[in-house]
Amino acid sequence: MGKKKEYEKALEDLQIELVGLTRWLRLTGKRMLVIFEGRDAAGKGGTIKAITDKLDTRAARVVALGKPSAVEETQWYFQRYVAHLPSAGELVLFDRSWYNRAVVEPAMGFCTDDQYEHFMKACPVFEKMLVDDGIILFKYWLSVDQEEQEKRFAERAADPLKRWKLSPVDVKAREKYAEMGDLRDAMIQKTHTDDAPWFVADFDDQKTGRLNLIRHMLDQIPDKLCPDTEFDLPPLKGKPKKDKVTAKAERVPKVY
Repeated sequence: MGKKKEYEKALEDLQIELVGLTRWLRLTGKRMLVIFEGRDAAGKGGTIKAITDKLDTRAARVVALGKPSAVEETQWYFQRYVAHLPSAGELVLFDRSWYNRAVVEPAMGFCTDDQYEHFMKACPVFEKMLVDDGIILFKYWLSVDQEEQEKRFAERAADPLKRWKLSPVDVKAREKYAEMGDLRDAMIQKTHTDDAPWFVADFDDQKTGRLNLIRHMLDQIPDKLCPDTEFDLPPLKGKPKKDKVTAKAERVPKVY
């Protein structure tokens, strides 16, 4: 079996467990929040896509917030994120999160020193409130070396299907690799707690990193096993019918 097939088989096995996880969340009413942070091109989006690919869209939700609006900039910093927290039975995946204020914003000059310091003090308290209220919270940092990151940037720049992933902020961040690493370490030092620990996943190899992260996440909930109800599909009565749609609607041309 080739590496691609081995990866696909391992991912399929994990995705079956992920379906079971969402079934467990629905049955128990538990709420689960997973935060994905990391450098640009680390593999956050691909990992989130792998997790949600086979899930019921009503059971799992992805949150990827853009730049705050003028109104949001006047609000309590965590306010716009609170609106997207999971409800009973729901899995929510944050593609970047409130931790923008710990790394990206200070590195790029998007926040003041006072705003940064206030966040670092408030964040552990905020997260303890979430966990105390029953939210299952996981925080992952996807780690990638600069040489590998540069390869991915070059691939994106050359591929019209991936070029949209690059932004002026990404380009500027290339010059701040060491600075952002220092900010990341300070963030972990201040916000790694018993209630909400940080987990670091090696993503120099994205496929391996993806499998390891999903396996780790699933292993954190040992009691998630819920039997899947088998479904017997009875045979149709009579011959299958043709789908004869009224001619009133316009038809899509058969170009292919």
